[in-house]
Amino acid sequence: MKTAHWGLAAGLLALAGCDSTPRERQEIVRQETRQLDTAAQHAGHTLRRLGRQTARFDSANHARRAVPLDPKKQRVMDQQLLGGYADQVPGLTVATIAGAYGELLRATRVRRTGWDARDWDYAQATYRRLNDQLARVRLDLPARDELRIRAWQAEFTTLRAQRTAKDLQAATKK
Repeated sequence: MKTAHWGLAAGLLALAGCDSTPRERQEIVRQETRQLDTAAQHAGHTLRRLGRQTARFDSANHARRAVPLDPKKQRVMDQQLLGGYADQVPGLTVATIAGAYGELLRATRVRRTGWDARDWDYAQATYRRLNDQLARVRLDLPARDELRIRAWQAEFTTLRAQRTAKDLQAATKK
């Protein structure tokens, strides 16, 4: 595309020249138009290809998420991510919920590199249940704990988004 811009600039300089004839200027315009048309066609093909690949990626994600999570695998993931807090999620209190979020983030940072998309689905389910419990105790939570938890939530969401972006990039490189 850059060469088309440079060619167009050179063509415009030739058009501005006093020594060119109308026929010469007309030919330069035709050449530049062909180059721009070719560049536009190439960009259109690329956009169509990326659109199809993105649609396949979205479809595969939708199909994967439509399959219910296995409760046994969810318990294993809860144990890996929450450690001693895994069995306490519905009973987490103002005093213990920040510790559970801290444990979730420490484990996520360590394990995420080996996770596939389905593992992230299980981690997301754990995170969602923790958020549900936070909603129950939030009004009694000290501001310093809420601030730390919000930072951990932002980090978890960022890690998840990084993985999604990486997967989408891989899906559209083909």
